[in-house]
Amino acid sequence: MPFTVTMPKLSPTMEEGAIAKWHKNIGDFVEAGDLLIEVSTDKATVEYNALDSGWLRKILMPEGKMASVNQPIAVFTEKKEESIEGYEPKGAVPLAEAAQPAMATAQKQEAKAASASPAPQAARGTSLQQPAFMPEPPLMNYEFEQPTSALEKRIFASPLARKLAQERGLDLSTVKGTGPNQRIVSEDLERAQPAGKITFGHRIAPSIAPGAYEEETLNPMRKIIGQRLQESKSFIPHFYIEQTIDAHALVAIREQLNNLQIKLSFNDFVIRASALALKDHSNVNSGFNSVNQTVIRFKTIDIAVAVSVEAGLVTPIIRHADYKNVSEISVEMRHLAKNAKEGKLEPHEYKGGSFTISNLGMHGITNFAAIINPPQAAILAVSGIQDTPIVKEGAVIPGKTMNLTLSVDHRVIDGVAAARFMKTLQKYLENPAGLLVS
Repeated sequence: MPFTVTMPKLSPTMEEGAIAKWHKNIGDFVEAGDLLIEVSTDKATVEYNALDSGWLRKILMPEGKMASVNQPIAVFTEKKEESIEGYEPKGAVPLAEAAQPAMATAQKQEAKAASASPAPQAARGTSLQQPAFMPEPPLMNYEFEQPTSALEKRIFASPLARKLAQERGLDLSTVKGTGPNQRIVSEDLERAQPAGKITFGHRIAPSIAPGAYEEETLNPMRKIIGQRLQESKSFIPHFYIEQTIDAHALVAIREQLNNLQIKLSFNDFVIRASALALKDHSNVNSGFNSVNQTVIRFKTIDIAVAVSVEAGLVTPIIRHADYKNVSEISVEMRHLAKNAKEGKLEPHEYKGGSFTISNLGMHGITNFAAIINPPQAAILAVSGIQDTPIVKEGAVIPGKTMNLTLSVDHRVIDGVAAARFMKTLQKYLENPAGLLVS
């Protein structure tokens, strides 16, 4: 008899996933335990093996398509030639469809409550509760009205002008016609440029209408990133602390270590310095529980480091970072970054964290601010090391500087506490020898 295979729940927090690859084709016999599909979740691509044996008769969810957990993705039969005509796949309703009636009900209830007992104007602006559904902006029309004729590449010229231009190797698009309706005539060819010659101001007319666009479906990772960061920027009161670091000693000590075949990155030093600074200022190693409206004081220093991957961004974590030396951090970070780029991170390698570092220094960025990764209360943005003039003992000399920006949740951390943390971080990074022995 026919039976349905549904999208498996491959992690405790997974709500939907995309079929990255089918390892079986329609008509194949699948043994229990055979690799059936690869699923892209919000953090990694996970293999899924079949639980039951059967013949794959119909694929309901092709590669690249999103499916909610328990949504039907394929129809199997116990026998090869068994009919599946009229069979209705069994599974959960997709999240997008299920959300519509729930949203409508919630909106009706909110409207009814508002009309029954309107809140005072001051109270409406100070609510700490996140709304059940965030309003979406109206869909914009990105495409402009454009007559087709505006994109035509046809050049109006008399037959004689065309013949002479071809014989003489002239480009008709470089001359404006003086004939009727601006038609190019033979007399105009005196001002035409040779074909193939590069001239200032001569361009080929575009073939795409102004405002033309195409839309891409968000992959699971990008969807989660967008959702969480939108919530973070909307509901967390960010403020920012900036500090310029004198990076001369940091560059020098790294070069010395490289000369001894000890390969360390600047980010390894930043992670170690941040761990020690968090140890000195434990109030920054905190978070906020928006459900209970309580402050979280993390008991361990677990630093998440943003790593860019093809599908988006992941934050593998250096656990107990304050107990590890720079070399140990370097080895572990290379391992985590490699697994992240290959989509092989295990949940324990990226879930949690008490503080996050986002480093764009390798891309030459001079300054930026990052969005807090909830429930954490702070994130450090690290920019590239720049050759800049600096003042020392009243003289301007060549120097190397690095800009740091700390984004802070003001519900948890005040300005003075953030400033003290940044000054301690500056002390460690401007005296990097201490990071090798502490």
